[in-house]
Amino acid sequence: MRPDGVLPVELPDVVREALLAPLVDQSCHGVRRDDLTRARFETLLSETGVPAPPGTTHFDTPAGAAVRRWCAPVLDLPPHVPPAVYLARRAELGAAEVNRRLLGAAGIATFLFDDSAAPGGPEVLPPAEMGRTGGAGTVAVARIERAEEEVAASAVSAVAYVSALAQDLAARAACAVALKSVTAHRAGAHPDEARPSRGTVIAAAARRLARPGERLTDPVLLRHLLWTAVDVAREYGRPLQFHAGPTGSGTGFVVAVQPMGVPVVLLRCHPFHRRAAHLASTLPHVYVDVGAAPARGATGSATVMAELLESVPFHRQVFGSGGHGVAETCHLGALHYRRGLAGALAARLADGEWSVADAARVAQMIGSGNARRLYRL
Repeated sequence: MRPDGVLPVELPDVVREALLAPLVDQSCHGVRRDDLTRARFETLLSETGVPAPPGTTHFDTPAGAAVRRWCAPVLDLPPHVPPAVYLARRAELGAAEVNRRLLGAAGIATFLFDDSAAPGGPEVLPPAEMGRTGGAGTVAVARIERAEEEVAASAVSAVAYVSALAQDLAARAACAVALKSVTAHRAGAHPDEARPSRGTVIAAAARRLARPGERLTDPVLLRHLLWTAVDVAREYGRPLQFHAGPTGSGTGFVVAVQPMGVPVVLLRCHPFHRRAAHLASTLPHVYVDVGAAPARGATGSATVMAELLESVPFHRQVFGSGGHGVAETCHLGALHYRRGLAGALAARLADGEWSVADAARVAQMIGSGNARRLYRL
């Protein structure tokens, strides 16, 4: 299926075709395959992952409004239907058909799949099935925190922890196109650039093994995990995806990685996209995911895209839907990305800043070309 009819402006045919071409979604998670209650659907639609306060609804959010506007027509409903009508139609079609329609209409050629953000199990589409449902291929992204958790649960000594962590990450890198960390989004985690000494790592690992079931927060082990991932990524020629944190969290680490020759892709940059753009404009190994803000925005997505185009080299911008939980999030991520970039390109064409060929080339690079080169697809 082609995502026709979603562009907000008239554009030359070659630019329109570049925008509507199949995308490489370099950041997505599994979606549910079972029929959902309204409460569960709203929770999965929300960024917070918790129910709306009593007397309110997650449909009264940018994401909820976007579902009613843009996902409803894919399910043969008029735009802006009430939430109850949308959910009734969703239940009538069934989860399998809803997923097929919404993922197919997203126009994705390849999903880079991270299934570590939420529990798996029979309720979540596995990578291969999600790809088949959306008419796309799937490749793996390895979450390094998941590797650490499994090593901490099985290591018999602090020394064994250190060696097993490197071996586990290497095994994952061999089967994935990238390594990924969410360290910067963890509470209190502000990794700096220093690689910890082996002695301090061994001591911290001994403390960690005394409480292996807890989430990793030790700053020494967090830094060790990141630097071990960098070493493995360098050996296997893999990029490192890194969640952008507030007010420069993790910036020192990103700067320190440059001499290693490992590309760093900053994910979920909004509302910190200006900081991410600055890093990408000054550091040649930094890429910016342009999809997180458009995935939740609507008319404002063109503004965010325009700001990124002002400062980030075009060959270091990549699209990721950030989709998770329900297929609506994948669909909206792709749709708002296309609409946002279309608006930004149209403004440059109207002002005579870019040629038609420039606009088409940039759309192709950001939509798929950069990701294919970066991840060796």
